[in-house]
Formats: sequence, C-alpha cells, structure tokens
Amino acid sequence: MSIEIHVPTLGESVSDATIARWIKKAGDAVAADEPIVELETDKVTLEVPSPVAGKLGEIIAAEGETVEVGALLARVEEGAAGAKPAPKQQAPKQEVPKQEVPKSAPAKAADDTPAPVVAAASASAAIDNSDLSPAVRRLVDEHKLNPANIVATGVGGRLTKADVLAAINKPQAALAQSVMATANAPTPARATPRAVDAAREERVRMSKLRQVIAARLKAAQNSAAMLTTFNEVNMSSLMKLRADYKDAFEAAHEVRLGFMGVFVQAAIQALREFPAVNAEIDGTDIIYKNYYNIGVAVGTPQGLVVPVIKDAGEMSLADTERAISDFGLRARDGKIAPDDMAGGTFTISNGGVYGSMMSTPILNPPQSGILGMHKIEKRAVVIDDQIVICPMMYLALSYDHRIIDGREAVSFLARIKEMAEDPRRLLMGV
Repeated sequence: MSIEIHVPTLGESVSDATIARWIKKAGDAVAADEPIVELETDKVTLEVPSPVAGKLGEIIAAEGETVEVGALLARVEEGAAGAKPAPKQQAPKQEVPKQEVPKSAPAKAADDTPAPVVAAASASAAIDNSDLSPAVRRLVDEHKLNPANIVATGVGGRLTKADVLAAINKPQAALAQSVMATANAPTPARATPRAVDAAREERVRMSKLRQVIAARLKAAQNSAAMLTTFNEVNMSSLMKLRADYKDAFEAAHEVRLGFMGVFVQAAIQALREFPAVNAEIDGTDIIYKNYYNIGVAVGTPQGLVVPVIKDAGEMSLADTERAISDFGLRARDGKIAPDDMAGGTFTISNGGVYGSMMSTPILNPPQSGILGMHKIEKRAVVIDDQIVICPMMYLALSYDHRIIDGREAVSFLARIKEMAEDPRRLLMGV
C-alpha cells in the first residue's frame, strides 16, 4: 500500500518551506517515525518522518524546491523491503609505465593545458556520490567531475565544497598565471575577482532562515524609531545568591540555576510597571498586552532563533529555568518548532556568552523593546565613597521611541538594575 507524505503544518504565518535535503533516497528502507526529508522554513529547520515502515518510493519534490503546506513530497510503500544498493563497480586500474625524465629535459611550454587534479594516495579510491553533501553533489554533477580525481581535505577524507571549487578553478588559475608570465602588458582591471582569489572563495545561497533574519532586522531599522539606553549592574548579590543556592536549587528542581531566569523574572516585573514596553503599534493603534511571552534569543549554526516562553508571568523561577534549558537543548539539536517562536511580546538577548562587552540589540518586530545582557567583567567602582572591585555587567534596552518615551525606557532599565542588584525585591514584589 502506498502512503503519501505531505508537507505538514509549519506554524503560525508560515505557508511554505524549502527542501533542504533528502535524508533517504528512493528505494531505501525506512522505519516508522524515521526522518526522511529535512525542510527549511523562514523560521526553523524541521524533519518530516515516515508515518509507516516500508520503502521510500517516488520522490516528488527535489532538493532546493519550494513547497507549500499540504504539498506532496513523496510516497512510501508500506511493508515493502528497501532496495539494497548495488555494489559499486570500480574501473579497472591501468598500469601507467614510469617514464624517466632526463635532467636536461626542457621546461613545459607556457600554453600547455594543466594536468587534472589528482587525488592523494589516501583519497585515490572512488568516492560514492551518495556520501556527498547536496551542495557538493550538485557542483560535481553540474561540472561533470569525477569525485575520485579531487583531493579531499574534509574530516575523514570527505569531499568539501571548497575542494570541488578549487578543482573547478585550478585549471583557469594556472592558465591565467601562465599567460601573465609570458605577457608584457599588465593585466586589465576586472570587476570580478582574480582567478586565484575566486578559487579561495565560496558562494553559498543564503538559507531561508538567514534571508528572513536579514529582512526583518533591516525592516526594524527602517520602520521603528529605534533608540538604545544603557545602564550597568553590580552582579555581586546575584552571583552570591547563585553560589549559595545553586546545589540546593538543582537538587530540588532538577535544573541549574542561571542568571537568565532571574532577568526574565525581573523583566516581567518591570513590564507590569511600564506596559508600553510590552506593547506594539498596529497602524494608528497601540496594543497593550496583559500577558508576558518572553523571547530568549539563542544562537544556532543555522542562525539566530528566538523561542518564546509562553505566559512567563505565571511561572516560577524554576519553571522559567526549565523552559530556558529545554529551548537551549532543542535549539542545539535543531528541534525548535515554528510554534515555539510565535507570539513573543518582549525579547532578551545575552551577547555576554560570546564575550560581548556592549551592544545595541535590534528590535524583533512587532515588539517594541529588547533587553541586551553582556559579559560580566570585574571593574573598579565607587561604593560608599570607597573604590572596590565588583563584577559588573552592562545592560542595554533598545526600544521604539514612537511608543516608548525616554523616561519610561530609562526607568524600565533602572528597575531591572534594582532587582538584579537586590534579588530579594523579586521575592517581595517591590
């Protein structure tokens, strides 16, 4: 029985996806719930599993193709045994007689065609095209290359895209160098890079996620009257609190106690006091949100994603830390779903984990505010007329000046500073 595989529902406001890669090939055996294809949307990358065990039959949508929700991707033959790949037939090795070259042999003419790139001894065996990444396989097919004749420099002897590009451009680069060596006139200026430079460049199409990130961030700069205000926080009390209770907290709640959870709770308290920071502009209206969905920016190899802690205002500190930990693990494994990133009202970004001392975060439309945390650094500060060394962190609040006045923005950030420097305020609600 043939089972059709369709593009699943992709989440709020997401209507199409791009086929990133087929994990299985036609004829491969598949198990129930085993991923067969990877889709890339403007928000996240997700895998589509097979609903039944059997054999992957006809593949309808090719890699790189854009498909809408509900579109047919492939068919699976339920219960059928997967075809085993036929053994690869290697071309018979030809013995090439060694030729002794006399020491007085003349130099090779400058206009001789360069020899093809030959693989190193460790990579001389034929490379199975099925083991190549989609980008590498596409280049090899387009230029009709033999992977066995290309030097592989990747981990485990794998062929990389840079290897293929170098093989494509090496003959042209050698020819260009030969022509320049014999010509007296200088090389005319060109708009394109030199061949030797082009061989060291790699052109990669932006992923759909990266395209949307670029468009949204630029749109935020173009549409919002964006401004950033700064403050600094003495992290001594918060670090002492964490040191005193981190073991007991982890034993009681089975999750580590971090700083992000405290700042999420502090931001919620401040948002209650300054509701404009939690609002958004819709045409000529202002929408005030009486709920707190806090986005936590997470960096992944695919790009920045902002999963949202829904109804964070109803959560305890332990619940908040669990949500943050879960998002971090799923983002690392590429398991963030589109619905996880929908509905945010305010965002927190921690550039300090990458060593950032100070930055001006860009708004996440249609939100009106974003809080930036930074690296904790020991600095000399004055406390009670005494110079002391304290762990300090800069905070930045970028906000839309169309809806948030400077007084509100500065007061909002000062409120977070108060609660971070004296975490007892969070417990007391003051």
